[in-house]
Amino acid sequence: MSSYTLTEGLYLHPTPAGVYYAVSSTDTGKPRQFIRQMLLQPVTKAFNLDNLKQLMGFDDPQKCLELLHHCQKLGWVQGLTAEREFPADQLENILPVLLGTMSENGKVLLADMEGFYLASHGFPHEVAEELSVLSAELATIHGRRSGLLMNNLGLASHAWSIVDAFGNSQIGFWPLFIGKNRFVVVISGFPISINRNLLIWFGHCPFAMRYTR
Repeated sequence: MSSYTLTEGLYLHPTPAGVYYAVSSTDTGKPRQFIRQMLLQPVTKAFNLDNLKQLMGFDDPQKCLELLHHCQKLGWVQGLTAEREFPADQLENILPVLLGTMSENGKVLLADMEGFYLASHGFPHEVAEELSVLSAELATIHGRRSGLLMNNLGLASHAWSIVDAFGNSQIGFWPLFIGKNRFVVVISGFPISINRNLLIWFGHCPFAMRYTR
């Protein structure tokens, strides 16, 4: 059996890739549950076995260390040198600022599963409304054909994109899931910093859940 050693003095935190992995599907596998639990913490947890047991739901230390090693190997978890506390601000105040930096042309919106946009940056109101409706329609189509896409073709992603002649995204629809709530980030052009901003936004996961009730 492999042995692992925890580095002291660090704080558990998901990487941007880990955040996107955790919220890009409704799958409830142990790695996703672990990362989602980290996101629900108002303050980052210290890197120790007791906190790992609490976040992972395991009593066996070896299982905790094996799951941690798996997540680290895939680049989903990192150790911060300082504790991080997420600001208790309203999402409607945070989102427009974050959305504006996620695209090369500054056109981004966040829509809910009913096809209404919660925040938008760069899009005219009418365009934002239509794109939000389109995001909900794409979700319906994806749901109907998910068996083909996932089981037959092995395409696990829920994201859709309209591309140019070179395959570059002109506008992309990136589904994100918080519990039973489905959101879509709609990005015009190339998503220059989607992961970094998702990390910040979903770092406010407790506030996001209150916002959607």
